[in-house]
Amino acid sequence: MSADEFDVVCFGGGVCGEAVAGELRGSGLTMAVIERELVGGECPYWGCIPSKTLLRSAETLAEAGDARVLAASRVEWTVDFPKISKRVRWMARDLDDTNAAKAIAGEGVELIRGEARLTGPRTVAVGERMLSARQAVVIATGTDPFLPPIPGLKEVPIWTNREATLPDRLPASLAILGGGAIGVELGQAYARIGTEVHIIEGSPRLVPAEEPEAGELLAKHFAADGITLHAGHKVTGIAKSAAGIRVEVEGAPPIEAETLLVATGRRPRLATIDLSAAGLTTNEKGWLKVDPVTLLAADGIYAGGDVTGIGGFTHLAYYHGQLIGRALKGRPAKADHSAIPRVTFTDPEVASVGLSEAAARAAGIDVITFQTDPAESARGYIHDFKDGVLKLVGDRSAGVLVGATILQPRAGEMLSELSLAVKARTPLAVLADLVHPFPAFSRILGYSLQELAAQT
Repeated sequence: MSADEFDVVCFGGGVCGEAVAGELRGSGLTMAVIERELVGGECPYWGCIPSKTLLRSAETLAEAGDARVLAASRVEWTVDFPKISKRVRWMARDLDDTNAAKAIAGEGVELIRGEARLTGPRTVAVGERMLSARQAVVIATGTDPFLPPIPGLKEVPIWTNREATLPDRLPASLAILGGGAIGVELGQAYARIGTEVHIIEGSPRLVPAEEPEAGELLAKHFAADGITLHAGHKVTGIAKSAAGIRVEVEGAPPIEAETLLVATGRRPRLATIDLSAAGLTTNEKGWLKVDPVTLLAADGIYAGGDVTGIGGFTHLAYYHGQLIGRALKGRPAKADHSAIPRVTFTDPEVASVGLSEAAARAAGIDVITFQTDPAESARGYIHDFKDGVLKLVGDRSAGVLVGATILQPRAGEMLSELSLAVKARTPLAVLADLVHPFPAFSRILGYSLQELAAQT
C-alpha cells in the first residue's frame, strides 16, 4: 500500500501538537496531525478549564460566606448545581472542537481523525491509511489516568478527572484516592458546593510533591472547609456498599461514600506505538525517554508534553511544541526545565518553581532558606487571610535563588518574578534591591529576598 507523504507527522492534536502546527504554518513544510478524540487535548475539555471553572464557582460561594465576617450581617444562598454544571460544560466548549479543528488545520497542516499506530521510525497507520514522514515524527499523545492495583477497584464504578470535571450530578459524598493536584482541587470544589469529601493520601500530607510546609498548612484550610483527610494510610481494598462504595484502609476504620474519584496520577499513552520498531525506549517509570534538551526520543522522532514525564502542565506542553516546531524549521533551541512554574489552584493556591529544599540538598547545593507567613503582611490582614507560607531556597555559594514555594491567595500570579529569577540565575543582591508595590501580596518578596541575600 502506498503511503501519503508529509514532512512531519504528529501523534496528538492537544496543546503540544497545536503549538507545533502553529510554528510550522506557512513555513512550507507539510504536516499531518492525527487526533483520536478532541483537538485541544485533555486541558480544555476534561482538565484545566472545566476544573478551574468548577473551582471558581465553589470559591464564589466561599467568598459569599466571608462577607459575613467582612461586610454583611446576614448572607444566605441556595446552591444551584445545574447552573454550575451548565457553565462548566460551556467553558469546556460543550465538548465541541469545531473551532479548534479549524484553527489547527490549513496552510500545509492536515487534521486526520482516528487512532494512529507508529509502525516504524517514520511510518504511521491510521485505519487503512498509511502515512510517512520525510523529516520527523512528533509524539504528543498525552496521558491517561493511572488506576492503582487495589483489590476490588475494577469491580466498582469510579470517577476519573473526566467524570469529576463534567459532572451530571452532585454526589452527597465523595471519597478521593490521591491528595495531589487533581485530588485537592476537585476535593475542595465539591466540598464547598456541598458534598461530604474524604481525601485518602498514602503519604503523610497533601500535595506531597511540594514543600512539607505547604501540604501541612493546606490541610488546615481543608479542615475549615469540612474536608476529612486520611493521610498516611494505605488502601487495602475497595468494594460496593449500601452507601455506594467502601474503602478499606490499613490501621483505620473503612471510609464509605456515594462516589469514588481516583486521582492517583497519570500514565503515558503509548499503547499504539511500536516502541521497538521505532527505536524508542521508556524510562524506569514508563515515560517515553527523551533528551530533555533537544526533546528527541530517537533519530527523527521528537516527543513533547505529558507523555515525556518531564511535567504534566499545559504550559510545558505548549513550550515543548514551540521548541519542536522551531527545530523542524531549522532553528533548534535548548529546552530549559530549570524554572517551570507549578500551581495548584486551591484556595489558597500552592505555587512553586525550581527545587525544594530537600531536592537542593540532594543535589549537593550549599543551601540557604528563608521562610515567612504572607498572612502577616498588610495584604494578608486586608484579606483576612491566615496560615500561609513563603519559602525561598537559595544557593549560598552562587548567590542565586534555586527554588520557591508560596501558599496564599493568588500565589500563581506572584510566581513569574521568581521563575525568571531561577531561570536567569539573577544574583540575590539584585533581587533584594527590587522595589515591590505596597500593599500588594508581592510586597513580601522584597523583605524575604533581602533576608535570603543576607545569608550569602
